[in-house]
Amino acid sequence: MTRHQDLGFLEFAAELSAHTGLDLQAYKSRCLRRRILVRMRACGVHTYADYLRALDARDEERQRLLDALTINVTRFFRNPETWAFLADQVLPALLQERAGQLRIWSAGCASGEEAYTVAMLVALVLERLGRRGWLSRLRVDATDIDRESLLRAEAAAYPANAFSETDPAVRQRFAHPTPDGQWLVAAEVRAQVRVGRLDLLQDQPLSREYDLICCRNVVIYFDRPSQERLLQRFADALVPRGILVLGKVETILGEVRRRYELIEPRERVYRRAA
Repeated sequence: MTRHQDLGFLEFAAELSAHTGLDLQAYKSRCLRRRILVRMRACGVHTYADYLRALDARDEERQRLLDALTINVTRFFRNPETWAFLADQVLPALLQERAGQLRIWSAGCASGEEAYTVAMLVALVLERLGRRGWLSRLRVDATDIDRESLLRAEAAAYPANAFSETDPAVRQRFAHPTPDGQWLVAAEVRAQVRVGRLDLLQDQPLSREYDLICCRNVVIYFDRPSQERLLQRFADALVPRGILVLGKVETILGEVRRRYELIEPRERVYRRAA
């Protein structure tokens, strides 16, 4: 990329940040440029200046760009090995120690599949422990920056392919088919999940007493300083020895490593240092 093109992108990013409120400087440059170029090609424009004009002229394109920058591909029980580890090695002890009073944060929840997966998993573990009545003590905070994704999370209705990594018996237990071909998450699960908008880099967590934070395949999109700030924020939001779950390709680097203990390398499960 030429110096002229690079300056053009920087000017575009500054203008876009001013209009959307997104801190684009925190995104990895290569990832950010790639996603913007996809939308430019879809609009048939070749310069950042032309694309800014397209954004000014078309509200729907502005929303499509925001979706492209904030989207997270997700499914129920995505990467089943991660959930199996939590069900077998983490949640039973937490639930018994806290008498079911767990507070969990699905950070960057996209359209909500991860948050509802966590609630379903807790329900399954409680049934195994003979403590089904404790489910009402669970609270899952599901947050994201994208309003359209949050609307889908609030609706809690998903196509069948969203359950492609889910045991069919679990889907039947915790979701119900609807006349339009969707699957609606069961009321007992929805009742434990609170959906809300939160910018991970700008806003403070809703609590500083989380027992478990899931933030999978989100941190990877930020640059190194932003990653470290966010991981510090997560550590502050966890109770001592609380659990952090990252995506399988994500890791903790830098000074913030001192605040965590890696307890399952393959599944990227960490414990906050006491």
